[in-house]
Amino acid sequence: MLKDTVAIVTGGGAGIGLAIARTLADNGARVLITGRRADALKAVAHPAIDSFVADAASAADAEATVAAAIERWGRLDVLVNNAGAGLPQPLAEMSPESVGAVFKVNVFGPALLARAALPHLRETRGAIINLSSTLARKPVAGFSAYAASKAALEQMTRTWALELAPLGIRVNAIAPGPVESDFLRDRMGFSEEEIAVIKAKEVEMIPLGRRGVPEDVAHWVMTLAAPGAGWVTGQILGVDGGFGL
Repeated sequence: MLKDTVAIVTGGGAGIGLAIARTLADNGARVLITGRRADALKAVAHPAIDSFVADAASAADAEATVAAAIERWGRLDVLVNNAGAGLPQPLAEMSPESVGAVFKVNVFGPALLARAALPHLRETRGAIINLSSTLARKPVAGFSAYAASKAALEQMTRTWALELAPLGIRVNAIAPGPVESDFLRDRMGFSEEEIAVIKAKEVEMIPLGRRGVPEDVAHWVMTLAAPGAGWVTGQILGVDGGFGL
């Protein structure tokens, strides 16, 4: 389905990003995954997946990431902006640093990488797929910075879709709901006890009765990346078991 295509997946060392990378690779793509933890990236064993240590919030690393993919395979067809940051924080505890850290990864990072990738995606008439969140439209107390950053990413998705359509580049986003991964512990900083409570409450709010798994999201990223989605752009696809309802 994706034979001879090249993809970049940020935050590809674990969770949703790793599932996306493996799904793309299993369907014929050559994939460059990025992240800040070299050990996690090196632990990914797949003949069609290579890795590059990079900070998703760094302009210099964005340019270097694209250059690494071009150096390895000579082209770029799909950019998946998956890397994300989040911090549960009520308004009274916000600081410029804490809000800035979230927006640097969730908003500035995708923009910087898309800009760096643009000349190569133009050559291949490629696709950009951004990873948003149900929280971009579903308010949850204490998550205003994270939710606002994902809402910004969704609007960038629509705007880029209009701007890049004349170049043949499609831009879409996936908005996952609660997914089984290490995000709540490693990125959000919750304790195991807090995570258990959060998961139980989320399941009660999901009409389909379960939290998602990374492969639920990866399937739809592959679908949007594939040629069969050639007439789809500017869309935000909720993959959340009905959580957004």
